[in-house]
Amino acid sequence: MPPPRRKMRARPLAEFVSDALDPLVAKLGMSQATLVLDWAEIAGERLAAVCEPARLRWPPRGPKTDPAKAAEPATLMLRVAPGMGLEMQHLAPLLIERVNAHLGWRCVGKIALRNEPFAPRRKPVRKPPPIDPRARAEAERLADGIEDEALKAALMRLGTAALSEKRR
Repeated sequence: MPPPRRKMRARPLAEFVSDALDPLVAKLGMSQATLVLDWAEIAGERLAAVCEPARLRWPPRGPKTDPAKAAEPATLMLRVAPGMGLEMQHLAPLLIERVNAHLGWRCVGKIALRNEPFAPRRKPVRKPPPIDPRARAEAERLADGIEDEALKAALMRLGTAALSEKRR
């Protein structure tokens, strides 16, 4: 009797994009493509609609570099929509904090703005997966004793998705 066949699932393209883009963004001074790919999550939807990262400019390093300057963080070059430069100047400290938190270290020390038109990225609209009524009923039963309505709703969504995926 032949062994049972394993179901093959198509892997999302996003799993391959980061590895393919890393060498390209390295030429722009960025060590990882996540800064470009996750920009909407890092900056927030409102800021991502008016700016995007162009490059990271690192201070010169070499054998003759002053040790005090060797520890200097990079400058994040941002492409900003026309008319939004002043607002971005005011929001620069917040954006630096968000980028550094995302990268996990003090990578960016300041931001330089370039006033250029660009086409903001649009998030692809994904159709939510079909809801399994049995999974929904099970999730409701499990979340029944929770008093906080927001927490209960979040746990029901999570439980429904997890139980639906388990049954596939």
